[in-house]
Amino acid sequence: MAIPVTKTVGVGLISVGWMGKVHSRAYQALPIVYPELGIKPRLIIAADTSQERADYARDVLGYERSTLDYTDVLNDPEVDVVSICAPNFLHAEIGIAAAKAGKAFWIEKPVGRGAEETESVESAAVEAGVVSTIGFNYRHAPAVEHIKKLVADGSLGQITNLRGTFFADYSSEPNGALSWRFIRGLAGSGVLGDLMGHLVDLVQYMVGPIAEVSGFTKTVYTERPVLQMGQGTHFDVIEGGERKPVENEDYAGMLIRLSDNAVAAGAIGTLEASRVSVGPRASYNFEIYGTEGSVKWDFERMNELEVAIGRKGNHLGYQRIMVGPGFGDFDHFHPGAGTGMGYDDLKVIEAKKFLLAYLGEEAKNSNIHDAVSAARVCSAVEESMQSKQWVPIAPSKNSTAAIRAERKN
Repeated sequence: MAIPVTKTVGVGLISVGWMGKVHSRAYQALPIVYPELGIKPRLIIAADTSQERADYARDVLGYERSTLDYTDVLNDPEVDVVSICAPNFLHAEIGIAAAKAGKAFWIEKPVGRGAEETESVESAAVEAGVVSTIGFNYRHAPAVEHIKKLVADGSLGQITNLRGTFFADYSSEPNGALSWRFIRGLAGSGVLGDLMGHLVDLVQYMVGPIAEVSGFTKTVYTERPVLQMGQGTHFDVIEGGERKPVENEDYAGMLIRLSDNAVAAGAIGTLEASRVSVGPRASYNFEIYGTEGSVKWDFERMNELEVAIGRKGNHLGYQRIMVGPGFGDFDHFHPGAGTGMGYDDLKVIEAKKFLLAYLGEEAKNSNIHDAVSAARVCSAVEESMQSKQWVPIAPSKNSTAAIRAERKN
């Protein structure tokens, strides 16, 4: 294989928590996994409010320098792209600042505390003309990419209905600490912005834009023990002590109808998300049903899917399929089926799509318009909960789902 011309991209990181480390590993792995692209990320500078984490970014992750002020990252002339991995309540502030600084940014979701705040980041990015990518990592699972093809090429027939459930147990402990995730002013919504945003994006990525919703929410644990800001996480269990109200929802559900312009035009479905389920650890799954077949996928078994096509013969029903070469980007990671990919690998694919879009190649990445589209659906659930009525979704014209629908027509 001929060695391509190397294209060096200067990387800045804002917030060196778990997700900041994931982004950093993705940049480091990219030239190993995709040598043919000739892209070499250079880790320039990382920012965090903790001196210990800032030092970790320099001494362990390999950034050339670190700082306690995120504006140093945005003002650094050697930084081309920025990863924004701070808590929810800082996303909009930093995303807007990154756009105004002319930096392409890869930002985790939810981008804002609701649709309005997300739209403010969209406006800044559009005005500045910068490339954006959103942390919708489940899109990149090879099984998901394969299912998207099955929907698009008609293998499942006309899509009639779908079901999705993103159930997790990370807040199932009643004495789990009241971190910022449970406070509306800091997190915005609860499981809507956290898990449901992922599910909504996944559905729209595979089958098309959601046109309207009828939704409902519930807060299962209305109080939790107080955790001081900056100390511990929501995984911490606190026995006794002061308790304060949980200000957002633990569970959310909705009925949906897809747009008439969607790949699965007019299909209907149900979506649910919970952060307090007992049993599911990270059971993020969906089922898509058509007139000729159906498919199932669950993130807890990321490297396989179940497919049923046809109504005749001796092998009716679901077949378990292991992903392998030919499924999405699988063959960039392993030579054969049975050796499974992991969560971090999805972030490597996300980094690849981000940097290719930044370098002017075909844009196959998620973008800020996708974040707006998902946020509008989630905000509509809260509106529907109050009005007890169906709520239409304002389309996001430049989302990947909308662009795909336009090409279909």
